[in-house]
Amino acid sequence: MSLTRRDFARNSAITGAGVALAGSVGALATAPNALASTDTDTDSAEDEAADARHRVGYGPLVPDPKGILALPAGFTYRVITHSGKTRLESGEFTPSNHDGTAAFDGPRGTTLLVNNHELKGPRAKWTYPVPLTEGLVYDPAAAGGCTVVEVRPDGRVAEWVGIAGTSTNCAGGVTPWGTWLTCEENSDKAGVNGMTKDHGYVFEVDPCDRRANRAPKPLKFFGRYDHEAVVIDPKRGHAYLTEDAAGPNGLFFRWTPPRGFAYGPGTFRGLADDAGVLQAPKCFDSGGTFVDDLSRATRIGTVYGVDWVDVPDRDARTVPVRKQFKDDEVTRARKLEGMWWGDGGAYIVSSFARAESPEQHDGQVWFYDPRRRTLTLKVLLGVNPDPSQDGAFDGPDNITVSPYGGLVIAEDGEGVQHLLGATDRGRTYPIARNELNVGTEDEPEYSEFAGITFSPDGRTLYANIQKPGILLAITGPWKRQKRS
Repeated sequence: MSLTRRDFARNSAITGAGVALAGSVGALATAPNALASTDTDTDSAEDEAADARHRVGYGPLVPDPKGILALPAGFTYRVITHSGKTRLESGEFTPSNHDGTAAFDGPRGTTLLVNNHELKGPRAKWTYPVPLTEGLVYDPAAAGGCTVVEVRPDGRVAEWVGIAGTSTNCAGGVTPWGTWLTCEENSDKAGVNGMTKDHGYVFEVDPCDRRANRAPKPLKFFGRYDHEAVVIDPKRGHAYLTEDAAGPNGLFFRWTPPRGFAYGPGTFRGLADDAGVLQAPKCFDSGGTFVDDLSRATRIGTVYGVDWVDVPDRDARTVPVRKQFKDDEVTRARKLEGMWWGDGGAYIVSSFARAESPEQHDGQVWFYDPRRRTLTLKVLLGVNPDPSQDGAFDGPDNITVSPYGGLVIAEDGEGVQHLLGATDRGRTYPIARNELNVGTEDEPEYSEFAGITFSPDGRTLYANIQKPGILLAITGPWKRQKRS
């Protein structure tokens, strides 16, 4: 059913002329380049007391003498896995290039983490690919996959392969039934780059049942393209997926399950490759004008209505999915990256936009409200004029909803890399800074953060430094942020 102009006008009236913000997170930025939180100087004790009442975050970041992670005072971190240093149960080294991660309750008080490894191309290219564990391999030529990391109450850690032989496992998403959907951000076909099978699919990994992961099956009904992330609407059953691609810019998608489909662990395996309906968005503003690219939104609080258009050939046998549409048929966006379900909808990241987009920016976060079928712009970062300087943030990527309110965002931009928080009223603050220089002293380079996820009890924030591949557990005096 199409969302008509009249429907959108009625919804706009309900939400305050189309500019009210859906979900519990409000406008998460106040101006371009304003995502760095700094407390203003005060001139008196009274001013200082007033400032303290409205202060957000945890204070300034303290440099790390070990040169890995700067954190606020009172916070600590622990290295859980480190590529080339820690080992799997089977004896091989932990694979490299950590990316998307999710945490699950495990047996006997353990926490289970499913950790993507974004390894593209043939295995010979990588020093530490995901090991080809018998029964868990999709394509023996591919280097990527997932590992499962078990963190025990006594602090001991075990790690094993969840899936192997996949390519460029970037983000993904958790399911309401406690599994992980890992996404291939690469759509090489068999015979390209040494691959023996087609890639560009989503796979399900069960962290609690190793047997369920045997004989990996691509979930082809989600489409074949450069996948980034996926979320499942627990109420309506839709899946939402992002595509990180350009030339033309990528799309985000909605998959509607077949009528009567019962969700649960392993039930995706029983669906046909063409099950359900895969659709791309067509957005329009409150005046009914078609919006060709999400970068056109230059104000926090912008709301677009969303229609959904069927994908002609989801397996992209001859033409990539995003190229199957004319530019006036769908709404595109550059670098569609992380997603997370929360507040009754999906938070969706567009990491940056440059010359390939109508407007330039250094990051957007949108909220899709499935009930109203609207997209609301929550975060907008202007182009960072000097990414080498600590201060302004750029290039949001992975994202999660915090149990303490607001969002936690992993930075994947240029120069300095942060984890940052954003309150539900728009104030932002740094949580961590990557201090591991993988470049040189003259030309420093800091890898992106990825895989941010809280433990089920909310006490630990897990995060990855992608290169060389380090999984960290961050603990400290977490608190609910002030609504200011």
